[in-house]
Amino acid sequence: MDSQNASYKAGQAKGQAQEKAGNMMDKASNAAQSAKESMQETGQQMKEKAQGAADSVKNATGMNN
Repeated sequence: MDSQNASYKAGQAKGQAQEKAGNMMDKASNAAQSAKESMQETGQQMKEKAQGAADSVKNATGMNN
């Protein structure tokens, strides 16, 4: 009985460790995805600002065709 009990507890501990590792990987993946989305949004905003600045220069210099 003692060896079965020890084996059961070892299995439980292993399962809990695997679950914790899985949760940590999920959190890391979610953080990476959020960072990626944030960078994409920032890049889009910068692109729009650059386009707006270019349009302003065109309008100010009369280069608008």
